[in-house]
Amino acid sequence: MSGHFRIVMLAAATCATGLYAPPPAAAQSAATVRKTTADIVIRIQRADYEGDRAALQRLHDELTPLAARSDDRHLTSRVRYWQGFALWRRALNGFNDAATPSEIERDLQLAVGQFEKALELDASFVDSKLGIASCLGNMAALHSKDQARVQGLLPRIIQLTKESQAAAPENPRLFWVRGPQLWWIPADKGGGRPASVANYERGLEFARKQKGVKGDPLEPAWGEAELLMNLAWSHVNLAVPNPAAAEEYAKQALALVPHWRYVRDVLMPQIRAAREKKSPQS
Repeated sequence: MSGHFRIVMLAAATCATGLYAPPPAAAQSAATVRKTTADIVIRIQRADYEGDRAALQRLHDELTPLAARSDDRHLTSRVRYWQGFALWRRALNGFNDAATPSEIERDLQLAVGQFEKALELDASFVDSKLGIASCLGNMAALHSKDQARVQGLLPRIIQLTKESQAAAPENPRLFWVRGPQLWWIPADKGGGRPASVANYERGLEFARKQKGVKGDPLEPAWGEAELLMNLAWSHVNLAVPNPAAAEEYAKQALALVPHWRYVRDVLMPQIRAAREKKSPQS
């Protein structure tokens, strides 16, 4: 008996005795979806930092067929989250690229739709709630002169934020989303600029505690660099700006993400201008 024939006969005998069975097609599909999505997630985050809005749209579209290829509700919820994330960041980058308000709002609305689909599949998925809250907050900013529109958005923003605080009080992304809310809330109502800065600092502590903990690549783990960026922005926009602190935070953000176009090409020049403006008075 040839060696090849012996191997074939052994495989047949193993199948017959129930010791071997090929992996189910659904499991193979889920594994493929997971790996492909993980690869796309890396590209989405890089495109976000590079301010590549065209790539963010393209990568969102690449995830669309993957969302329909698995019966795993948890996995599909994460695919939907990253689709929402891509459009969310496409909108945020649009604020810096002079995109039209209608284009930004379109991306925000579509992002909310993806986050909502993620929540339908996993109602406990806090990061999707935070994504919706942030998108709605940015819609409110777009329509800041239309108070009726703003007031219509606020209840959902408040509800989602409270639910996220109760469910995941140490989630660094909660503090990143909460910061702009506090920035614009009057001090006598628990907000104000110093409160926003303190919030970012607290979030940064949690982000650094979680740093280095390896987990599922499809689970959101971003936050440290983003909190550093917001601290830099905040310190240069305080009533009494602190350009030195702003520059230190911006440098720390760039140390983590050297290719972050907004921090490198937009925020750092603003910080330097603030420092030069303050210098003669020092």
